[in-house]
Amino acid sequence: MHGYRGRRRLGDLQQCPCRFGTAADSWKNNNIEALVSTWLITGCSTGIGRALAEAVIAAGHNAVVTARDVTRVADLAETTPDRVLALALDVTNPEQIASAPRRAEERFAGIDVLVNNAGYGYRAAVEEGDDADVRTLFETHFFGTVAMIKAVLPGMRARRSGAIVNISSIGAQVTPVGSGYYAAAKSAIEGLSGALRGELAPLGISVIIVEPGAFRTDFAGRSLTQSAVVIDDYAATAGQRRKEHDTMHGNQSGDPVKAGTAIITAVESNEPPSFLLLGPDALAGYRYIADGRAEEISKWEQLSASTDLDS
Repeated sequence: MHGYRGRRRLGDLQQCPCRFGTAADSWKNNNIEALVSTWLITGCSTGIGRALAEAVIAAGHNAVVTARDVTRVADLAETTPDRVLALALDVTNPEQIASAPRRAEERFAGIDVLVNNAGYGYRAAVEEGDDADVRTLFETHFFGTVAMIKAVLPGMRARRSGAIVNISSIGAQVTPVGSGYYAAAKSAIEGLSGALRGELAPLGISVIIVEPGAFRTDFAGRSLTQSAVVIDDYAATAGQRRKEHDTMHGNQSGDPVKAGTAIITAVESNEPPSFLLLGPDALAGYRYIADGRAEEISKWEQLSASTDLDS
């Protein structure tokens, strides 16, 4: 499948056709044409979302940068007001979900790339998890992602072009103790993305799942929540990953700037991946789980194959 075809040309506002099938602005500098696309990114206040927004802007693209507190992204728009629109967006707020794509369309004539990045961590043993907290987690990660996808798809379908990037986590594969609910929310996004990819491929729209490993962000700090309930029986397992015992924050090896650049490279590829791991730790973790599953499948293959009706 080819990459998204929704770019516009940067510059003097002269409308012209381009290979992405939409109206475009034309700009030439020393006979070189710059192709520009419009990205809408959720959760841009910090971390990978912020780094990606900065990379998109540095690459000369239009960016709709969002955060629940718009003042956290206002500086991005102030530095490049002609190409950046800063909006308040809480992905659990239906009014803001409807408004953000509409305002982006009004400003830039279309959204070429949606990046669903908004989210936060939640740690608890499964038994410790608070029902209300878990529902809020899923409202943000899963239902917020679904709502944003539904909001941008009419425009992408009309243009027969676009890309949707859903930020997941290597945690969806390795399912670490104490992160069962977070892993479940990300796994739900991945299952949805697989079906969505098949539905949208004939319409020229790509879907990419991104699974980052540990990056030097505030994910394990300010953005990490946990259950109020603590059960002593889990002290040696899930308890070791509670914030008061965690040693990861500030020591992650992943560079968010490089993650942002990698995501742009994947989206702009002529054959964008359906699944992208980010970080050596994500690669190692995925392969460890895959090898273990393959070994277990082989071990239980005879039993697995024994369940057909007798002929």
